[in-house]
Amino acid sequence: MSRLAKRPIAIPAKTEVTISGSMVAVKGPKGSMTRPIHRLIGVEVTPEGVQVSTKVTNLESQAAVGTVAAHIKNMITGVNQGFSKKLLVEGVGYKWEVKGKQLQLALGFSHPVLVDIPEGLTVTADKGTLTIVGIDPEVVGQFAANIRALKKPEPYKGKGIRYEGEVIRRKQGKKAA
Repeated sequence: MSRLAKRPIAIPAKTEVTISGSMVAVKGPKGSMTRPIHRLIGVEVTPEGVQVSTKVTNLESQAAVGTVAAHIKNMITGVNQGFSKKLLVEGVGYKWEVKGKQLQLALGFSHPVLVDIPEGLTVTADKGTLTIVGIDPEVVGQFAANIRALKKPEPYKGKGIRYEGEVIRRKQGKKAA
């Protein structure tokens, strides 16, 4: 069994966790989230916190119990603190700016690239940094991955979009004979 599921998940102040049928809902200061519960997993709210357990003992339920516990922990963290990702852009003429509910990128193509910002995300663009903030870590991470996929960093000069803290392995390039 998962180590996460052995101990109850603490519920901070101003946070409300409710279970109705096969759905768990978490409401906090930054918003609310709902998620379905796996059919083999039981979730209950106790005075100590949220307790996740298996209904039956088999391989599938033991694999799913840690995942469900991690999802509930992320939901509680998301509605209280939120999640954020930072992207950096490097290259001459590469830039981005937020225009309403769209992100406009200039990435060296013959046309500007327009990307719709998903509902529930806050995107701020500085000179070389793009900050994506939201309560759902999956939505934040997927949007950051979609933006990075538009112009991945290349290994020779390092131009492109990369995550903050990401290290790009550089190649040497051609040598003069």
